[in-house]
Amino acid sequence: MKLRIIRYLKHIFITLITLLLIGIIIVVSLHGSIGYGTNELSTNLQNEGPYVFYQNDSIVNVNYIKGNKTDGFYLNKKEYKTDVDIKASSFFPLDSTSFQFTISPNIEIPKSVYDDGEPILAISDIESGYKTFRDFLIENKVINENLNWSFGKGHLVLVGDFVDRGYSTTNVLWFIYKLEQDAKNYGGHVHFILGNHELYNMQGKYQSASHKYYSVASILGKQHHNLFDQQSFIGRWMASKNTIERINGNLFVHGGIHPEIANYDVSIEQVNQLNRKNYYHSYFPKPEKNLEQLIISTKKGISWYRGYFKDDLTQEDVEVGLHKFKAKAVIVGHTIQWKPKKYFNGKVIAIDVKHPKDYNKNWPSKNSEGLYINDHIYYRAKADGTRIQL
Repeated sequence: MKLRIIRYLKHIFITLITLLLIGIIIVVSLHGSIGYGTNELSTNLQNEGPYVFYQNDSIVNVNYIKGNKTDGFYLNKKEYKTDVDIKASSFFPLDSTSFQFTISPNIEIPKSVYDDGEPILAISDIESGYKTFRDFLIENKVINENLNWSFGKGHLVLVGDFVDRGYSTTNVLWFIYKLEQDAKNYGGHVHFILGNHELYNMQGKYQSASHKYYSVASILGKQHHNLFDQQSFIGRWMASKNTIERINGNLFVHGGIHPEIANYDVSIEQVNQLNRKNYYHSYFPKPEKNLEQLIISTKKGISWYRGYFKDDLTQEDVEVGLHKFKAKAVIVGHTIQWKPKKYFNGKVIAIDVKHPKDYNKNWPSKNSEGLYINDHIYYRAKADGTRIQL
C-alpha cells in the first residue's frame, strides 16, 4: 500500500515538474519572463501625483496624495487659473527621487512629418517602467544625470505602450511631458506615438492597469477612466498625440501598416486625424468597410496590427504601405522580440523588447534595448549605451 502511494505521489510530482517546464518554455519562447519579489514601495502613495483636472474653463485643480494606509490618505489640492504655468514635481518612491517640470496651459498637436537629418533614438513598450526608461535615456546620452536634455536637436521617439503593467504610470507620463518641454528648448523633439494601451486607458479599458491606480482614483473621488478622460490634463495632452509619424524617411507606428491601406487616398496627417477623432470611442466591427474602420480596427489598425509577424505577407505586401507614405522603413513596437530586429529586407524593424520592471524582479532577467538611427544606419541601442549595427 505504501509503495502504491509513493508511486502515485511520484507520478504527481513528475507531472507537476513537466507542466512547470512546459510553462517556462512557453514563456521564454514568447520572449516573456516571470515576475516575482514585488517591492512594497510599489504601492506607496505618499506624494503621488500630480493629478490635474479641469474644474471648468477657467480653473484647474492640482492634486497630490498624502498619507499612508495606517494613518489614512488625504489630498493636497490647489486651484490655478487655466491660463498660467504651474510648477509641479513627480516623486518616485523606489529611490526617493523627484523631477520638476512646468505644466503649460498650451497643448499643441504635433506635426506628422519631420525631415531634418538629425539622429533618432526610439524605444517602445516601457509599460510604466519609470526607472528603466530614465536610466536607459541617461546611458544613451539623451539626458544627463540631472535629467536635463542632452540630445541636442535629436529625435526621441516613443513607439507606444508606455502605460499599464506597472506601478509608475504617472511618473512615466509626466516624465515624457517634461522631456517634451525640455527638448523644445534645444531644438529637439520628443515624439509620443500612442499605442493600444494608451487607447485602452483613454477608452476606459483598464484591465492591464496596476491595482495601485484603482486606489489612486478612489482617493481622488473618481473612477479609473477619469485619470485619462477629457477633464484630465494628462488625458487632453495624450489626446493631442499622433499614432503615426514619418521622421527622416522612417515611419514610426506602434502596430503596423496593413496592406489594404494602399487602396485609399490618404495622407499621414489624415490617418492621425481619423485616429484622434476616435481616441475616446471603443472600436467594434461595423458592416461597412471603409478607411476609418481600417485605421481604428483592433486587428488591422495602426495601433494594433501584428501582421508583420503573424500573417503570411509578401515583400510587396509590406512595401505597398511604405510606398503609400513615402517611407523607406517602418519601426514598430507591440509584438515582443528578443532584441531589435530587421524583417522583410530591412523594411520592418521591430523594437519591442521585455524591459526590466521598476518594482519586481523577472526571470529570465532582461535588459532594455531600443533603436538608434544616424546617417541612415540602424543600430541596436543597448541599456549600457553601447550600439551594435543591425
